[in-house]
Amino acid sequence: MKKTAILIVSFLTLTAFAPGYMLSTSVKSGTEAGDKQFLLDYYKETAKKLTGSIKGLSKDQLGYQPKPESWSINQCLEHIILTEAFLFENIKKLMEAPANPERREEIKITDEDLIKTMTDRSYKAKAPEPIQPASTYTDTKTALKDFEKQRKEILKFIKDTPIEELRNHVADSPMGPIDAYQYTLLIAAHGARHTLQIEEVKESPGFPAK
Repeated sequence: MKKTAILIVSFLTLTAFAPGYMLSTSVKSGTEAGDKQFLLDYYKETAKKLTGSIKGLSKDQLGYQPKPESWSINQCLEHIILTEAFLFENIKKLMEAPANPERREEIKITDEDLIKTMTDRSYKAKAPEPIQPASTYTDTKTALKDFEKQRKEILKFIKDTPIEELRNHVADSPMGPIDAYQYTLLIAAHGARHTLQIEEVKESPGFPAK
């Protein structure tokens, strides 16, 4: 499990400064990991957490870095947006390829473990160059507009795609074979991970009062 967690985080994340808060992986009662409603509910939960975390923050608060090597909230948010676009493009390419249900038995990581390892902030790594932030956003309104527009496209894809099609498209990844359902789950879990990082920044000494 430890090796898997490191691979997942190495694939998507950055060197940060401390493990922190827990973000619930539970969703609405009556849903289970593995079904479409769980996926939709998890997207809804993670979007709500992120939106609430950055609501009303000033330019100074968005740009504050606890350490020179740490990311600001601005950079965390941009990284989430860049990564979700990057992963979603990969998912669409995967779905365009022929289904390969015979590979389903190769998948070792469960949906639940994927979420748990992705949101475990004790594992750190450096984000790949294509998803490194460039401090594009200076206000939450613009950033959230881009985030919500992108999430809307992903949610439409989830709703329009039968779950069996998601499960029957398997691809290799740094954490071993995963299917398109798990790939889609990874997007939301990655956002949850960096929402935790945003909360860490807000709780750090020196964070601007306004």
